[in-house]
Amino acid sequence: MKHRDFHYRHFLPEVILQCLRWYLRYPISYRNLEEMMIERGVEVDHTTLYRWVQAYSVELAKPHSLLL
Repeated sequence: MKHRDFHYRHFLPEVILQCLRWYLRYPISYRNLEEMMIERGVEVDHTTLYRWVQAYSVELAKPHSLLL
């Protein structure tokens, strides 16, 4: 994935990728992930997390992706 893939997002790509890694790796709900991010000082809604997973998980699942 390139930096341009995150164009027009309100969060840094690093934050989005960290959330995706945790959600896709561990059995965690969107609401629990939301709480974890708030504990780390990042306020992100669980529906936003859902949208990120829908938008980026397909790209991360590709064999050429080195982000996981």
